[in-house]
Amino acid sequence: MNTTQLEQAKILSPKRNSTRAPDMESLAKEQLQHFGIDIHSDYGDALYHAALHLYQTHVDVHQLWAITNETLASLDKQDRIAYFNAKKFLSFQLAKILDTLQNPFRATHQSLHKQSGSHLVKGHYPLFDNVTALFSANPVIVKTATYVYACTEWIDDAFQGKEFTHQIYSRLLNPTSISLANAIVDLEAGQYAADYMAWNFNSGMAAIDGLLSNVLSHGDVLIVSRNVYGGVFQLLQDYFARPDKMAIQLEWFDGYSANEFAVFQAEVQQRHQDKLSNGAYCHVYIESPCNPHGYVLDVAGISKIAHQQGYLVMLDATLATPILQQSLQRDDKTERPDYVVHSYTKDICGSGATTAGVVIGEAYRMFQAKGDEVNGLNWSKTMFWDVYYIKGAFLDSEKAFDVLTGMKTLEQRVISKVINTRIFSRFLAAHPDFRVNCHGLAEHKNAALRESQLRHGWPCALFTVDMENAGLDRDTFVRFFDALEPGFSHQVSIGQNNTIILCPALTSHSELDSNAQQAAGIHLTTMRIAMGTENVKELIAHLINSARMHIDPVRPGFSDGFMPAKEIDELYRQISLQVYQQHLDSTAKMEDVLESHSV
Repeated sequence: MNTTQLEQAKILSPKRNSTRAPDMESLAKEQLQHFGIDIHSDYGDALYHAALHLYQTHVDVHQLWAITNETLASLDKQDRIAYFNAKKFLSFQLAKILDTLQNPFRATHQSLHKQSGSHLVKGHYPLFDNVTALFSANPVIVKTATYVYACTEWIDDAFQGKEFTHQIYSRLLNPTSISLANAIVDLEAGQYAADYMAWNFNSGMAAIDGLLSNVLSHGDVLIVSRNVYGGVFQLLQDYFARPDKMAIQLEWFDGYSANEFAVFQAEVQQRHQDKLSNGAYCHVYIESPCNPHGYVLDVAGISKIAHQQGYLVMLDATLATPILQQSLQRDDKTERPDYVVHSYTKDICGSGATTAGVVIGEAYRMFQAKGDEVNGLNWSKTMFWDVYYIKGAFLDSEKAFDVLTGMKTLEQRVISKVINTRIFSRFLAAHPDFRVNCHGLAEHKNAALRESQLRHGWPCALFTVDMENAGLDRDTFVRFFDALEPGFSHQVSIGQNNTIILCPALTSHSELDSNAQQAAGIHLTTMRIAMGTENVKELIAHLINSARMHIDPVRPGFSDGFMPAKEIDELYRQISLQVYQQHLDSTAKMEDVLESHSV
């Protein structure tokens, strides 16, 4: 046995950090001595051999992992399937051994209790029934505040960030939440998933606050895209930018293209040359598609330009979801943002029943064990130790499970919303008194970026429309808007199955003053529409009937400006077929799926 194998075996020892054992036999004997077991007894002899086999198994599993890493890229598909199923069965074997151990474990535990009251207070020992959860077809909802420790040296490693199996506290790590973090990284980063990590938060805003708190230092400069969620605007303006708080200098970027960003970035550098020369940093925060209009920014181009100056780029990609945009899968790493934020609350979960958020970033920026330093970044500056470990805005297991469940239908829901968005925005744009601000329209100023940035050029499900051209008095508009319920839900969130409509000036962006609202293109009659998955024809009919009831008496003939019913039917048919055809054409050909060798 070589030195590397012995070090691998020591990981299983209760004296992993202090042992001087020269071989696995000595490790097994030392384990028995640590727990006061006589090796010469029948029990000691059986335990010694069991421990010895486990040490050897751990070394063998490490060898399997090494061989897998070396050979996976060159394996044909049939071998990959065989490797997967062999490892899957090995996992069942190990779990079965652990489950078998529980009967004598339980019997010994029961023999320790002489008083029923004591047993009731302590409760049922959790390991007895938790093992079988390994066979659950869905992630287990782990409802616990804390965890059972194995031994002193293992928990010491856990507090140093060197033992992930030994979790400390659900405020930091929870198995259900970890399962969700792994799932979103796989979905967002694809083939580069091994390079990234995610931390889940109790809301999208908590995730954004955690990210900004980790990246920004006092007096830094932050370039922010103009159209961001109102809560983010308030967080930046009322906390980070305050002189008595973080004194962050905010620079609002009104453009969308890489060229516009290059010009603006140069202006920012010139304006803050003294500050940047004296130790302040400049970073970039963008939202694409953005709230409330759904404008798309050139994320790849902006990231590349920002990285040339050493700026970190943070992207809120909530509206895109990983279905419409996978910005972390760009082959050119300089075109990827450094961090991606999602509000799980919206489309990724989709139920409207859970608030949650996530930050995804390169693994070395998200976590390092205490004492480590990677790429010049000290462990204490990673998101885990700098923010996540101390702020406590963790995501609990029930919410994590809700999001995991919602993710299973994400693609189907996004496709339905794409169809509804394209149909409804085109229907509204056909009326002369509705000014539709939706990049799903071919003539929209943001359409070219939407085509280049989002999958298939599909639009996000959020856009705005105003009726400034209609010249309606406030009372008429309000009565019309109020009548849109229940066809359209009057709610403040987005990303649910139902279509939601609100007036940003009075709700989501009410934190902005009149000048900021004007700069963001928000008027009193601006309506933000978040499309759902309902039958869009029913929504159209409800809107037409609401206009007939409340606008026609004031503006006779107003509803005659809507698209005729037969044209709506044809529009519905054409767009539905086109979107599904795009989706079908993008799926792999059967011969490629059956192809034996890796691509």
